[in-house]
Amino acid sequence: MTTKKTTNDAETCLAQGLLKVLSGKWKPEIFRLAAEAPLRFSSLLRQIQGSNKQTLSVALKELDEAGLLEKVVVKQKPLHIEYHLTKKGKSLVPVLKQLEAMS
Repeated sequence: MTTKKTTNDAETCLAQGLLKVLSGKWKPEIFRLAAEAPLRFSSLLRQIQGSNKQTLSVALKELDEAGLLEKVVVKQKPLHIEYHLTKKGKSLVPVLKQLEAMS
């Protein structure tokens, strides 16, 4: 016998998935900042106290691989890279806000 998932079950599952993807050093803060505006690597280094290039690079790569962030080369002088939330990432912002409200 199968049971129908309720909306609450779906929200719980989505929240658990989000927590799994965002676990790790600096990922929640990167995601929060990316939800506000596109990010540049140097800006992230300044904004996230205690971060370093290596851990920040790893976190950005993992968020990119999870499909939450995309790396965009901006072809302006000087050439630079920005990180944007993907459509999938944007869809998770309300879930993250609900989690923040619960704390």
